[in-house]
Amino acid sequence: MIKDINIKKKLTSNWFYILQQIFCNEFEKIENEFGKNVGKKPKHFKMKSWSKSQKKNEGGGIYGIIKNGLVFDSVGVNYSEVKGKFDKKLRSQIMGANKNPNYWASGISIVAHMKNPKIPAMHFNTRFIVTSNSWFGGGIDATPSFKDENEKNIFHNRIKTMCKKHNSNYLKYKKWCDNYFYLPHRGETRGIGGIFFDYKKGNWEKNFSFVRDVGLCFLEYTKYIIEKKMYNKWTKKQKNDQLIKRSRYIEFNLLYDRGTRFGLSTGGNVDAILMSLPPSAKWK
Repeated sequence: MIKDINIKKKLTSNWFYILQQIFCNEFEKIENEFGKNVGKKPKHFKMKSWSKSQKKNEGGGIYGIIKNGLVFDSVGVNYSEVKGKFDKKLRSQIMGANKNPNYWASGISIVAHMKNPKIPAMHFNTRFIVTSNSWFGGGIDATPSFKDENEKNIFHNRIKTMCKKHNSNYLKYKKWCDNYFYLPHRGETRGIGGIFFDYKKGNWEKNFSFVRDVGLCFLEYTKYIIEKKMYNKWTKKQKNDQLIKRSRYIEFNLLYDRGTRFGLSTGGNVDAILMSLPPSAKWK
């Protein structure tokens, strides 16, 4: 059993960094395959590094973005490892920060908005946070523009199988996701849900294994649904409906998303944080 918190930090941060490379590679393969088959030039990730502070050694991150691709309208893959001290107004909101305001955090977040409106927007993140306590958090969710009950069942069943493998409480995490991705001013959920978890403590090795599989489960399903539907024909009306659905995505991320608020309030890179927003949207 690993007890040294610095080893735990190193292992989790390394995994999130490796997973970022895997996702960028797999998404570029999809772009390349589509481009080859339709005779168009694919887009590739533009990678940018950032530092939390120019004066202090407080870490930073790397984010990769494809904009206006053949398959992806936009996709961002963000990795970060940062440290610092919480402002007084944040300390009461973060576990363990009242006792010790210093923190360390590492994570990966991915948001994919698709060119084809028949493919759902996909979101995933996992993180490891250390204050005077330490814990994992994260989740997977999908936001389709059109109802597809069969696709919805496949999505949830894959996540449920993954959770069962780790004896993790799928129903609890599913309910947490449904409640979290809810827009009270609209009286509706953002998408079809998935799982959301936070403050996952206890057996670190077991939890880290679960967190790794959350990322791989997301990769497997995202590749499956993109490759299944990326050649499907779509109409202008369907694209317009997708743009209207994206307005809900924007509203949630700017009004309620905890990751957005955490990143902006702790000196994170603004471009990396807001890469979750779609490149275009419409409101009725």
